[in-house]
Amino acid sequence: MRLTETADVWWKNAVIYCLDVETYFDTDGDGSGDLGGVGQRIDHLADLGVTCLWLMPFYPTPDRDDGYDITDFYGVDPRLGTHGDLVELITLARDRGIRVIVDLVVNHTSDQHPWFQSARASRESPYRGWYVWRDEPPANQHEGIVFPDQETSLWEYDDEAGQYYLHQFYKHQPDLDIANADVRAEIQRVIGFWSELGISGFRVDAVPFLLDTTGAVDAGSLPDPHDYLRDLRAFLDRRHPQSMLLGEVNLKYPDVRRFFGDEDGDELTMCFDFIGMQRLYLSLARNDPASLVEALRERPPAAEQGQWGTFVRNHDELTLDKLTDAERQEVFDAFGPDQDMQLYGRGLRRRLPPMLGNDQARLKMVYSLLFSLPGTPVLFYGEEIGMGENLSIEGRAAVRSPMQWTDGPNGGFSTADPEHLAAPLTEGEFGPKHVNVAAQRRDPDSLLNWIKLLVRRYRECPELSWGECTILEHESPTVFAHRSEHENGVLITAHNFGAEAVQVKLQVDAGTAVDLLRDGSTKVNGDGTLELELEPYAARWLRIVRPGDRYLL
Repeated sequence: MRLTETADVWWKNAVIYCLDVETYFDTDGDGSGDLGGVGQRIDHLADLGVTCLWLMPFYPTPDRDDGYDITDFYGVDPRLGTHGDLVELITLARDRGIRVIVDLVVNHTSDQHPWFQSARASRESPYRGWYVWRDEPPANQHEGIVFPDQETSLWEYDDEAGQYYLHQFYKHQPDLDIANADVRAEIQRVIGFWSELGISGFRVDAVPFLLDTTGAVDAGSLPDPHDYLRDLRAFLDRRHPQSMLLGEVNLKYPDVRRFFGDEDGDELTMCFDFIGMQRLYLSLARNDPASLVEALRERPPAAEQGQWGTFVRNHDELTLDKLTDAERQEVFDAFGPDQDMQLYGRGLRRRLPPMLGNDQARLKMVYSLLFSLPGTPVLFYGEEIGMGENLSIEGRAAVRSPMQWTDGPNGGFSTADPEHLAAPLTEGEFGPKHVNVAAQRRDPDSLLNWIKLLVRRYRECPELSWGECTILEHESPTVFAHRSEHENGVLITAHNFGAEAVQVKLQVDAGTAVDLLRDGSTKVNGDGTLELELEPYAARWLRIVRPGDRYLL
């Protein structure tokens, strides 16, 4: 295929890496990571093969929700650096072929934001209408609570305002009124501001909540909120073509499709595949890929220039809310049997390596899946070395412990006293003495070097993200095999979910199947079948090569 296509629509086969600035690398010894620290470690990301860096919130904040409670959408928290540090980071990243995207968290503000402080002070405030108020909470105020361990209602009475305000999340995060024209205009200004500084797109937080107008008294008469999402996309396309909007939309597939803009593709550029992720964990719990296969067959295609974002782990709880109660319990039993490992009754606050007992073969198989499934892979910092969680950290933040660079003090994250770190380090088997970047760089069999190989092959094989995916039928129940085809390129991948070696026969094209993850090739039989022997938790990528092909293998 013409590689210029992949450059024009770069997000379709990007490698996205998400990090929390506060816990990545500390350059000034205050115990908190900073933007300068991310810049100091940009070559780690370049060496890994990252093409898009996603920064979690770095805006000024009281930090009651790890930065998602914002007091200035145009600012940089002084603990983390300055606008100059951010521009320097963008420059360093661009020099290495890495785009930078940032979190857009405009469903709500902190209750300390000047807008809310003005709004609560007077009904005549110009900001009063920027939030959703009622004299009495609605009858359904106790329904749909996102954090049931922290909140009992979606409405909170404010003594100073003399009214109740809507908060879909924590009570210290009052919701903005997306139906207000001034709010909509302000969000566009925020997007325009960061785009002018060199940001290539936005990960849009909690998109269904952002567009939810049901809290408004006149909700039935309001225009379709999706029209505003179209307006945002059109605004970004006008100002900075080739920018992207990556949406957090944890809904059923037909509903997510609407957030792409259906066939028009004029809303979100990308959406995370939450259902595919949850079915993957169910398949891992069962040592049977059938549930994942079912999800892939159900998943609608993204719009022509859109893409699904695939992931194994993210910065929140590992939600299992789209599984049935019985299925969720299967995953809990397999990967989080202790109550302390679970969260909100619907998810896990663990990272993958401890869930899999640090089985390196199984881990490598899962990440091979991530990079070969149709979509754009998204990594969460520390995944590349197999970091574990720290359950002593409260709630969802258990997976946000400091990055482990070396086996030295504080894992090389900071020179501060341990009690001054932004978050405590993971200890034990998954602590920096055993899991760190420096050691894995020099180990050819490490998870880090495996993921580097996967990234390199993924970028060399645009068929995986651009091509048509076909699930291959066969007689081996523990094997997931699929074909990715685009124009004249054909790739076959096979993954064994089982702990026993198996043989599998796949129907493929004539030619020679060249291994991309190991040395060797396999001749396709005269009847077009390919016979493979797969070790426990094996992962194979094979390119079908025919006479006259000019691939550099």
